[in-house]
Amino acid sequence: MAEVINFTIDGQKLQAAPGTLVINAAKQAGISIPSFCYYDNLALQAACRMCLVEVEKTPKLQVACTLPVAEGMVVHTDTPQVHQARKSMVEFLLTNHPLDCPVCDKGGECELQDMAFRYGAGFSRFREAKIHVDEKQWSPVVYYDAPRCILCYRCVRICGEGLGVSALGIGNRGAMAEIVPNRGDHLECDECGACIDICPVGALTSGAYRYKTRPWEMEHVGTVCTHCSNGCKTTLGVRNGRIIRANNRDRSGVNGEFLCIKGRYGFDFYDHPDRLTTPLVRQGGELKPVSWAQALAVVAKRFTEIRARNGKFAVIGSNHTTNEENYQLQKFARQVLRTSNIDHHRTGDVATLLDALQGRASALASTADLVNAKAALVIDSDLAQEQPLLAFSLRFNWRINQGHVYAVTPGPVREDNYATTVRAEPGREFEQLQLLKDRLAAEPELVILFGAAIKGEDIRRLVAFGDSLGIPVKYVALVDYSNSRGASDMGLLPDLLPGYRPVSEAGLEPGLDYDQILAATDLNALWVVGANPLSRQPLASQDAFVVVQDLFLTETAQRADVVLPAFCAYEKNGTVTNVCGDVQKLTRGPKTMGPKPDLDIIALLAKEMREDLGPTKVADVFAEIRNRVHGYNLPLVVIESGGAAQAVPPNDRIQIQSRPEVVRSAGNTLYTSGTLGRYSPMLNSVLEAPGALYHDPHIAPFVAKGSVQVDTTEKYG
Repeated sequence: MAEVINFTIDGQKLQAAPGTLVINAAKQAGISIPSFCYYDNLALQAACRMCLVEVEKTPKLQVACTLPVAEGMVVHTDTPQVHQARKSMVEFLLTNHPLDCPVCDKGGECELQDMAFRYGAGFSRFREAKIHVDEKQWSPVVYYDAPRCILCYRCVRICGEGLGVSALGIGNRGAMAEIVPNRGDHLECDECGACIDICPVGALTSGAYRYKTRPWEMEHVGTVCTHCSNGCKTTLGVRNGRIIRANNRDRSGVNGEFLCIKGRYGFDFYDHPDRLTTPLVRQGGELKPVSWAQALAVVAKRFTEIRARNGKFAVIGSNHTTNEENYQLQKFARQVLRTSNIDHHRTGDVATLLDALQGRASALASTADLVNAKAALVIDSDLAQEQPLLAFSLRFNWRINQGHVYAVTPGPVREDNYATTVRAEPGREFEQLQLLKDRLAAEPELVILFGAAIKGEDIRRLVAFGDSLGIPVKYVALVDYSNSRGASDMGLLPDLLPGYRPVSEAGLEPGLDYDQILAATDLNALWVVGANPLSRQPLASQDAFVVVQDLFLTETAQRADVVLPAFCAYEKNGTVTNVCGDVQKLTRGPKTMGPKPDLDIIALLAKEMREDLGPTKVADVFAEIRNRVHGYNLPLVVIESGGAAQAVPPNDRIQIQSRPEVVRSAGNTLYTSGTLGRYSPMLNSVLEAPGALYHDPHIAPFVAKGSVQVDTTEKYG
């Protein structure tokens, strides 16, 4: 077989690899062939017939979405015959299609509308009454209007092939055919809304967005989802300072087309009625609203007094605040409060992994590696629930690139449907890994993803296991939240500065960790930024002065002496670092009155205490991070343009004091996300919420009945 195929499209002499479809070959040459049913990386359907083209020496028009290029082939994409065929197809599709463009949510973004304008199907030969079926609500987030549906089957394929859920199918035949959910009248699925985004018309619409505005009335702001650690790019539709919708309109992020329910619908916490908008100070035993000036003055005065008598400070930071805010917070703690008692909720042992891999180039996997790696091993994670983009990427790799997937988990996971899986009780993962060792060693390369059960010395043991395979191995320490990795990189640790340098470089001794801070009985002041530690365990120090920065009056905020309302990630600029170390830019969307960015609060408090923390603007702080934090001297143009750049791990050993007991996953499902999830009406409204790990209903029945070891590689591909 020839290495390349020579052919001609619209007079252009082109070359492509064998098997390339005409529709893709034309696209690569800048020639547009319209289609409704064709979609990259989904099964071929040839249902809409919009991509008909004329091929010389062929008696009739051909479907470009299923036709591979051939040597010497001559294709014409816009002859009068082709134009008339496409016009007739648009006319046919409009036979029963309601002409309700003025009220349809897809108006202005509808591919059928575009084709009607392009091919001028302004007259119909069909005089019969249109078939009408009432609109159906399948879930709080998905509505279906059957008369608008053109039966392209994109929704069926993205749900079945892309997500592995298969929540949609086809019912009836002929003119009465329509898309139907898997439970008759409702969906039982991931509620991700991918079917809505992929729909070329207005048949599937969003429960969060419908009838609220028009696309051209919104400002489209590309930012990063604030929920899990995968760092998916989400495009916020903002009108009059409010978020109206979120989707994956901007596909420049690490997630491409993918978003889960949190990224698409979980933004609604930001304007919850319980959102804090005014500072609160405890007076007479009650929290009462005051001005920002009063609240900051109270905090500055108490902090100054406690520092003057060498009191004991502690700081608990956030997994959701930006890199810039985390960097300034640890600087404030160490330079102003003169304490190393600083930590955050560690959901993965990133520091130990970096130490175990010290000196190894390219030992940390990027998000893109999961799409292209020849093999991947998942340990102790219900990936589809806890890390949805990574699960989607592995499934894509298996479908498109024939990558092999292995999993060692305590219970059923969606990877059971296509991977080689082994069940392992907590603490016995390494025993079960031996069952896979020979198969893993036979792979050309491997990416290992591991959850919070692998920590401390077990990480070094895992790296040794990877070394014993004799193949190139990359690693991902799975963490839970949007900037969990960034919090660690920026030095929200009791023994490490930003870039994992020892605190001794700042003339300090290692301080108290997260659990030790809460258990200390002699604490004089606790500053909590964007976290809710008291929801898990009480504060032992009864007399400590507590300051909380947060969005809501959480359990921790209710104990506070001063509460400062803060912005969420969608309301501010900055950068965050995802689970794979990919640094991306946050861009402000809505404009909320009352709260302030955490970076501004830290700067104002330093000013009130007459302390100089250096730069206070986001761009200036990030410039300092690029200069001083190892691995963050990243190409600014990539990040500023909305791309992602992977942070480089340190080359030297990390002087870490192992504290595996403080590393614990939050155990979030697809429908829970800590405090933010608690205040998201949409996440709480779906039938599947709150869900449970290792109880995925979308696992093939023969797997769910369960053997200890399941090998479905041959059965599925």
